[in-house]
Amino acid sequence: MVLDKRVVSSKEQDMEDEIPKKTKRGGIRTMPFILGSEICDRFAAVGFHANMITYLTQQLNMPLVRASNTLTNFAGTSSFTPLIGALIADSFAGQFWTIAVGSLFYELGFIAITISAIIPKLHPRPCPTRVNCQEASSLQLSVLYLALLLTSIGTGGIRPCVVTFAANQLDMSKTGVASRKWNYFNWFYFSMGLATLTALTVIVYIQDNIGWGWGLGIPTIAMAISIIAFVGGYPLYYKPKPGGSPLVRMSQVVAAAWKKRKAPKPTDPSLLYQNKEIDANISVDGRLLHTEQFKWLDKAAIAVDGDAKESKPQSLWKLSTVHRVEELKCIIRVLPIWSAGILLVTATSHQSSFVLQQARTMDRHLSLSFQIPPASLSIFTIVTMLIGLVLYERVIVPFARKFTKNPSGLTCLQRMGIGYMINIFATLFASMIELKRKTVATQHNLLDKPNATIPISVFWLLPQYCIHGLAEAFVNVGHMEFLYDQAPESMRSTAAALFCLTTSLGNYLGTMVVSLVHAYTGKQGNWLPDRNLNRGHLEYYYLLATGIQVVNLVYYVVCASFYMYKPLEQEKDISKDDWENCTDC
Repeated sequence: MVLDKRVVSSKEQDMEDEIPKKTKRGGIRTMPFILGSEICDRFAAVGFHANMITYLTQQLNMPLVRASNTLTNFAGTSSFTPLIGALIADSFAGQFWTIAVGSLFYELGFIAITISAIIPKLHPRPCPTRVNCQEASSLQLSVLYLALLLTSIGTGGIRPCVVTFAANQLDMSKTGVASRKWNYFNWFYFSMGLATLTALTVIVYIQDNIGWGWGLGIPTIAMAISIIAFVGGYPLYYKPKPGGSPLVRMSQVVAAAWKKRKAPKPTDPSLLYQNKEIDANISVDGRLLHTEQFKWLDKAAIAVDGDAKESKPQSLWKLSTVHRVEELKCIIRVLPIWSAGILLVTATSHQSSFVLQQARTMDRHLSLSFQIPPASLSIFTIVTMLIGLVLYERVIVPFARKFTKNPSGLTCLQRMGIGYMINIFATLFASMIELKRKTVATQHNLLDKPNATIPISVFWLLPQYCIHGLAEAFVNVGHMEFLYDQAPESMRSTAAALFCLTTSLGNYLGTMVVSLVHAYTGKQGNWLPDRNLNRGHLEYYYLLATGIQVVNLVYYVVCASFYMYKPLEQEKDISKDDWENCTDC
């Protein structure tokens, strides 16, 4: 029998009309510590990864496809470990300590790869001719894999927590966001873009022209500075208490719903079980309100006779609150939108590696004595992204606001959709430019000379870099903001990990696609040859990537059209005294 609301304790009744107050945040004063740390971290990470395909092929003498797959698998692993780190942070460790420990592992990985670049015995002899080169030994590869493993573990602690830890220092409620003239996620990615731009111009140049000892040593030093900067702000941070394992809570909801699958559901949703004391640690910003989607899960919140025992606490495996049920519903609603990012990464995961090999065969001179390092071409993606973020904030948002009446201009879903569409043109242009490059190589009889410079400017590659950068300004920021906003507050690190997991699954699928293409396009006329890109058909691979993105865009539009935003209980207005003491208002 479904119980009437009278079974709710008197203490619960007294609390029923209370509305949560705004939580005191660390405020804007914490941003220099967090963003300063993350800028150094991103500078170090980009300096480490951006030119790694060159380190593997030129220093360790690995074949192109094997090197590309190694890096893609490493990127996939580095994007999977954040899920573990997020669960640790949300369950018991908290975001601060997860970031701190992860940073230490990251630093150890940097030290290992730097030592391998400095000590001659840890890398094979140079092979400038690129013919019959001695590949790295098992020992040398072991040091490489150890370094990549340590950085992957470190990434698991840093990536899912930093962006949400910084956002938690600010008032991210609707009123708080509307009161600011700037978007936190835009400026977070803008800061990261500046760090990336600096690394691509400075570190990559040092690696290509001075040496890998300094080229990897400087990022190692930057990472050490990052750790010091982050820990230095400890007294100022708002550090929310972990709410317990999200996986356990979701499992409890499913278990309770299954046990009560035959129980009649009350016609009035207000009769479903609620308990503010139980949900206090996981609803600091307000409780989730009941929704009509996935009604089967509501059975977990049906209180029956056996549950009305005030003398002992309720077992959450038998009876869940509405808030906990809605947490699971939020995650279920988010998953289809989130999954659309997987095929986007699949289509573009190997593009950077292959474009670097294209660039090495092209004329990279800016003057008679200066050549652009291939990896530095990524600066055009970053510059375009930075310009796109500024234009989005200062031009697109005010213009769109006039028509949508939305303080943010466009919704996160609209922003992501535009980005998905733009990115299709990046791989389409890439295919056209590869045809142009090979045509010039044919005209000058250079198809069988993989180390020769083809007389075509490397700046022909700029359109695809710039289009991809513009797409990032829409997709990446919109995706991250969407996950943060729509995930339950106690699962925001997990939501950020989902963002990273998109990259992980996309990279693994990308590796599978590249491996299949390489294996089944034959030895003669292979689309992706190991040594001589001029005799391949990279343009076909780019067209395949374009087709994948078109299918993905259709899937995304369908999912977005059915999405329902989460309803959240409104917060109480901040008091005058709180306002005067607020560092973020």
